[in-house]
Amino acid sequence: MKSPYRWLVLLVFMLVAFVNQASWITFAPITGEAARHYGTSDLVIGLLSMVFMIVYILLAIPSAWVIDNRGFRLAVGVGALLTAVFALARGAFSGSLALVFVAQVGIAVGQPLILGSITRLAACWFPVEERATAAGLGTLSLYLGILAAMILTPPLLQRFGMRGMLLGYGFVASAAAALFLALARERPSDSPRVPMFEGLKTSLRNRDFLLLLVIFFIGLGLFNGVTTWVEAIVRPRGFGMDQAGLLGGVMLIGGIIGAVVVPLISDGLRRRKPFIILALFGLLPGLVGITFAASYWLLLASGFWFGFFLLSAGPIGFQYGAELTQPVPEGTSNTLLVLMGQISGILFIFAMDALPGTMTVSLVALMALTAGAGVLACLLKESPIWR
Repeated sequence: MKSPYRWLVLLVFMLVAFVNQASWITFAPITGEAARHYGTSDLVIGLLSMVFMIVYILLAIPSAWVIDNRGFRLAVGVGALLTAVFALARGAFSGSLALVFVAQVGIAVGQPLILGSITRLAACWFPVEERATAAGLGTLSLYLGILAAMILTPPLLQRFGMRGMLLGYGFVASAAAALFLALARERPSDSPRVPMFEGLKTSLRNRDFLLLLVIFFIGLGLFNGVTTWVEAIVRPRGFGMDQAGLLGGVMLIGGIIGAVVVPLISDGLRRRKPFIILALFGLLPGLVGITFAASYWLLLASGFWFGFFLLSAGPIGFQYGAELTQPVPEGTSNTLLVLMGQISGILFIFAMDALPGTMTVSLVALMALTAGAGVLACLLKESPIWR
């Protein structure tokens, strides 16, 4: 039975996810300023963001166990508290880079508890015909958090300094945690479930889910690689840092629109596979433009196109994975998919930096990998709930 309260639960979850992602990417748009402030290198500041991927890999399976055995409210509640406490600690101890790093690790511990709960919340509170939409809105909050941090962090740093800027994020994180704990409610899923470790074995024996893992490995690695090196990608064509930043913002705006619109269509048509295929082949013209466009308007249009198709596939893929692996708990399938992206994110980021020459070589290789992922998507079967 549908309950209007489901939208409030989703909203407070989105607030927590928004703040967690903003906390992750806080230092990315101010890498140079932060390096000067702390008297260190750009690489060290980059590690403040990279640590989230490393922690996710280490804690993915324990976090999935918590989500599936203790419920999304407890999991997200703990993740929200960790985000709030350590975001405040970043501000309180902002004078010490070592303590700021420790605080980043604390926030990172909460991330898999939050990100892995998206499809679990959808399964507990939403009917099957609304679950991709719910997952889309939950994923939308992740993109909004990244976009907000990219836009707001530089002016907040200029206005309030490092301490004030970080404390501001801490206060917002505390408010989001309080709202979630006060308003979120647990609700049992109406689908049968198997124990988590049995579910892991079942998932890894599922042909279509294995194909989906490979697709997520390539797709999320592509997103992390392009967004991390966006300035280095466009610099050889004469575009500056501000133009690269706007390109990154436009990619996210495209993704935000796609994450709202495409899952709604997927739910309405009761299809998952065609939209995964469309996303992978559809993003290729945008990636070509990001790689080769010489005019700025074409570069921005390409970025929007790329973001729209790539990021719209995320929520559909998460929900498709949950549907493929039923009665495996949703937290397990969700966490495995994100885990693949965290591993590939690290690998792709370092590989793109290590390949000789400009980023063009790396991007052409990514085009080939994406086309391969599109071929794999054609081999998928439609979601079992719509057959």
